Amino acid sequence: MVALAYSGGLRVSEIINLKIKDINLAELIIHIKGAKGNKDRITVFPEKLVADVEKLISNKNSNDYFFASERGACLPMRQGKLTERTAQKVFENALKKAGVQKDATFHSLRHSFATHLLENGTDVRYVQELLGHANIRTTQIYTKVTNPMIRKIKSPLE
Repeated sequence: MVALAYSGGLRVSEIINLKIKDINLAELIIHIKGAKGNKDRITVFPEKLVADVEKLISNKNSNDYFFASERGACLPMRQGKLTERTAQKVFENALKKAGVQKDATFHSLRHSFATHLLENGTDVRYVQELLGHANIRTTQIYTKVTNPMIRKIKSPLE
């Protein structure tokens, strides 16, 4: 869950609402439906997780939640979705297990996704699209975080 949220820049609400049919392993994309502002968007899926995900979703219905809960199921043999709090607890437990001392929230994964893409040279407009930001200024907040990289660039006049 943590790896998928980071690798696609997903919000906690998007990760718990994700269904198996929303992930296209052949094209390496995730279709986020009804995200913030009730908007749909496409984001990236990491090739590194394909084998693990294939195992995870085998024998499951395409309409099933990707991260299912035994609770909240409406029909017998069906699973409900996780709560946001459960997903946040999974993240908190992962932080403890990894020995991370910094304060972080589930949303920190989304910030890290954006920051790392920008640090790796991805155009801010593509990052805007992947995050589903309507306004480029929202995405440009992340460029402030990456400004130390600017100091490493040498002027062509030198």
